[in-house]
Amino acid sequence: MTASLHLLAALAFAIAGPLLAPDFRGYDPDAFPIPQGNAPVGPAGYAFSIWGVIYLWLIISAAIGLFKRHDAADWAPMRPPLILALAIGTPWLTVATMNPVVATVMIFMMLALAIVAMTRAPVLDPRLARAPVALLAGWLTAASFASLGYIGAGYGIVFGAVGWAYLCVTGALAVALFGCRLRPDAPLFPLGTAWALVAIVVKNWGTEWGVAALAGLGAILLLWLIFKNSRQQPHLI
Repeated sequence: MTASLHLLAALAFAIAGPLLAPDFRGYDPDAFPIPQGNAPVGPAGYAFSIWGVIYLWLIISAAIGLFKRHDAADWAPMRPPLILALAIGTPWLTVATMNPVVATVMIFMMLALAIVAMTRAPVLDPRLARAPVALLAGWLTAASFASLGYIGAGYGIVFGAVGWAYLCVTGALAVALFGCRLRPDAPLFPLGTAWALVAIVVKNWGTEWGVAALAGLGAILLLWLIFKNSRQQPHLI
């Protein structure tokens, strides 16, 4: 039953969001008291293409989990938090178009549950179980803090847009490093965050050099950790 729910949740997550909000590329700049057009905390638009990989990989993982690993004891602990994360994520794009504050709370819940699922993922079947969950959690690490940055700057809380960009890039990097310590054998977790940080560099190149430099250094650090861990533990993915 849990394996079946896992597949249904993955399918709903991949289909419902893009179907209901096919053109979503971030919050509406005018959804905030202080409009957030071209906010430095957000990645360049191309970075959202990673969702195609995440959706497909999660579906493949859940399908194999149902038909080939439904009775595998080491898959069972991962499924409940992952199902909850996907269930919250299914209406997320729709909520994000209407209420960014609620969407920010939801995406942090998704992040927490995805990290729990990653820590419970089996050691065996790394490409089928651990990798897609790790990639989801890695991207959500950056996306959740970007969402927080939009809220903070959009409502004028203490810092401006640049200050919130510094704060949230640092926060995303801290969570990514923490996740790396939890599962050093899950390189796609830091890779998902690094992908977003590089896109923040692209977004801010030539305008906010400090934000670009911080995001770039963070991406380099995460890529170095991937390289270091891969030398110590070959065939991680």
